[in-house]
Amino acid sequence: MKVTIPELSLVVLVGPSGSGKSTFARTHFKPTEVLSSDYCRGLVSDDENDQAATADAFAVLHFIAAKRLAAGKLTVIDATNVQPESRKALVALARKYHCLLTAIVFDLSEKICQERNRERSDRQFGPHVVRQQLNQMRKSLRNLKTEGFHNIYTLSTPERIADVQIERERLYSNLKHEHGPFDIIGDVHGCFAELSMLLQELGYEIKRDEQAESQFQVRHPEGRKVVFLGDLVDRGPATPAVLRLVMDMVESGVALCVPGNHDVKLLRKLKGKDVSLKHGIVESLQQLEQEPEDFKRRVINFMDGLTSHFVLDAGKLVVAHAGLQASMQGRGSRAVREFALYGETTGETDEFGLPIRYNWAADYRGSAMVVYGHTPVPTPAWLNHTINIDTGCVFGGQLTALRYPEQELIAVAAQQVYCEPVRPLQPVEAPDVLSAQQSHDEVLDVEDVIGKRLVQTRLQPRITIREENAIAALEVMSRFAANPK
Repeated sequence: MKVTIPELSLVVLVGPSGSGKSTFARTHFKPTEVLSSDYCRGLVSDDENDQAATADAFAVLHFIAAKRLAAGKLTVIDATNVQPESRKALVALARKYHCLLTAIVFDLSEKICQERNRERSDRQFGPHVVRQQLNQMRKSLRNLKTEGFHNIYTLSTPERIADVQIERERLYSNLKHEHGPFDIIGDVHGCFAELSMLLQELGYEIKRDEQAESQFQVRHPEGRKVVFLGDLVDRGPATPAVLRLVMDMVESGVALCVPGNHDVKLLRKLKGKDVSLKHGIVESLQQLEQEPEDFKRRVINFMDGLTSHFVLDAGKLVVAHAGLQASMQGRGSRAVREFALYGETTGETDEFGLPIRYNWAADYRGSAMVVYGHTPVPTPAWLNHTINIDTGCVFGGQLTALRYPEQELIAVAAQQVYCEPVRPLQPVEAPDVLSAQQSHDEVLDVEDVIGKRLVQTRLQPRITIREENAIAALEVMSRFAANPK
């Protein structure tokens, strides 16, 4: 029997004492991946059977599990976990760290469990305990899905347990093995002419055969790959042509694509859902009315298969439509998808009636470069290793691409204003105005300067800054330094 587990997952073993959970964990997982409640009980009391230490033992177990999940490590919980109450804290941990939950249920007969416990000298409890655990487990099994478990596997005999093969599955967002080079393109919004010009400016060769099933053949002589940041549709004059080109490029392996909020909204409408007919979707629907049903089905299948974000180039690059916080990168949850599609808002609206977005990039401290779009800006600007390259082509701005790893920006101007923006695009700043990075560097993040630090320099060996010296330097700077601006 094959048991598929996401590479970043919280695996919860569920079963009464004597059902074989610990043996299974030792067989299929690294020792460092398994957190046993018995072992934690021994850590805090020197006795793995000391039930009085249970609360402290689980406090230790949950603490270590949180640290592992935060670090992106698969974690296996070896405890009975037979009641919803005992699983509740684990479900909360998985949600907090945006990890998928897997339950492996050991539903063996009471006779087998009782016999195994009698053979173990360290098990000093009556048969009623196992009977009660089995009853509690079987009563709560039907609720595992609603509790939040993504994958559920039930093993009901020793033979089935012995036959298990664990397969670790890479998350859809994990494309760390893709090293590029990439050409990352911002929000297209149906601007087919500008997209074609930009691809040619980037060096791509485009051939079109309108009689073929895949009309576009696109290649780059140097083997580069395009990454589309979503919002392919709405507002612009040629949504079907953009979709054809992008779908053909993705299917031929010359491009990757993440979804934008406009793409998801159009997908819902094409599936028959009720959506608000605002912000350009009417134009897309009118244009798609001229297309055959096969094309619409292809669009639905394509958009349905898009992944919220990608982690590329050994984790050095992250692409998402609206950006992504460091704690969400390479993880799978509804919250991750919502952030990647919409960003985060303050709950307030501006004078134009549009939501005020929380500037997550101003607080970003992740090591990966994040390239995103979603909110039109007059010109791209770097901020804390992130860059927004949606330059409002459909509003008469530009269609922009970032070449990676070169970090070179290439843009083509819009041929016309296809849609008047609700919020006017701000004029390009004069050269003497502070950059986005400079304007957000007014406040020092204390986490960047306190504690022991190892600084790698270009001309000298690595320098160690001791914690007490950093504190003293910070004190001097806070009293006597002048703002260089």
